[in-house]
Amino acid sequence: MSTALLQVAGLHAGYGRAEVLTGLNFVLPKGQVVTIIGPNGAGKSTTLNALMAVLPSRGQVLFDGVDLADVSLEERVMLGMALVPEKRELFGTMPVEDNLVLGGFRAMKQGVPNWRSEIERVYTLFPRLKERRAQLAGTLSGGERQMLAVGRALMSRPKLLMLDEPSLGLAPLVVREIFRTIEQLRRDGVSILLIEQNARAALEVADHGYVLETGSIALEGPASQLADDPRVIETYLGAARQRD
Repeated sequence: MSTALLQVAGLHAGYGRAEVLTGLNFVLPKGQVVTIIGPNGAGKSTTLNALMAVLPSRGQVLFDGVDLADVSLEERVMLGMALVPEKRELFGTMPVEDNLVLGGFRAMKQGVPNWRSEIERVYTLFPRLKERRAQLAGTLSGGERQMLAVGRALMSRPKLLMLDEPSLGLAPLVVREIFRTIEQLRRDGVSILLIEQNARAALEVADHGYVLETGSIALEGPASQLADDPRVIETYLGAARQRD
């Protein structure tokens, strides 16, 4: 049985006096893909921001056995947490390869030998980035920007990769490519927390799923079971799922 990489218990977070997460509980085992799905406003992105200490929170978060109370964002990155935010937040005036090099800051600072070789791994995952290695990040297409954001996060060799709505605003063909990459990373043993509105795609790639509604978990279970749950089908997958 997989040991837990991330354990979250009684997590509360929000914006000012508006509490969004009202006691969140979930577990992410090492080497697995866990997805959190739910409607707009349920608190999906808030969850990631709280986990990365972008937002203040209360409750217990254990990461690889370390209690993250009073651990700063920078320290969480150094522990091996990497977030690909919804807005990607690339350095648009810098070439693709320079963005990737900056992503290797953690590995460089920790003295990881040959950390730059990770660039070739990223190029293997995303051949299109290799073709555009000298192109300014700000001139890439939406799909290419998402690939670069994921690639930059992987440069740090994270223990946990957190993806916030990786399919948002992308064409269906590109979405399929992104999710194929998530499957490949899972096969490579990368632990992934996937926040996604495309519930169908998320449940197809995940090992375990949680349904977040108004700040707390409404349903959870193996992803394949959630995909067949009548409540999930009706709310998130549509009637078409029943005929698949």
